[in-house]
Amino acid sequence: MRDSHEWTPQAIQAEIDALRHKPGALLPILHAIQDRIGFVPEGAVPIIADSLGQTRAEVHGVISFYHHFRTAPPGHHVVQVCRAEACQARGARALEAHAKDRLGVGYHQTTPDREITLEAVYCLGNCACGPSVRVDDAVRGRVTPEAFDALVDELRTQPLEVIA
Repeated sequence: MRDSHEWTPQAIQAEIDALRHKPGALLPILHAIQDRIGFVPEGAVPIIADSLGQTRAEVHGVISFYHHFRTAPPGHHVVQVCRAEACQARGARALEAHAKDRLGVGYHQTTPDREITLEAVYCLGNCACGPSVRVDDAVRGRVTPEAFDALVDELRTQPLEVIA
């Protein structure tokens, strides 16, 4: 994912053109756009709809149905808390409540300092080591509230990466 959340209609159209031939192209297109710029901007919806011969409501409906898709730029780090049954059996509900309280945000929200976006995820494939979280692309298991606090402190003290 790019650190810059800028997008252009041409960038959106390029992703559409690369994938429109696939059966059920809408989902791969939405994933490609989010992978490229970090979210699916509202301005992309009419471009996608027109290109695929769908209504804006149909495209928006798919975006809003799947929790994976963001419609606003995420924070510098994305923290996902697993809510699947195995993690719940190992304390994920308490971790989830602690994470929301510590960050002061709910799911699909970003902290006021734009550092951390909190999201729910429904299985990280780390069931034996729950409760698990994914921070950006790294999965961490057996996360206690104390470990979560240390993780947040670590994220907030990391220098911002410069992407050339």
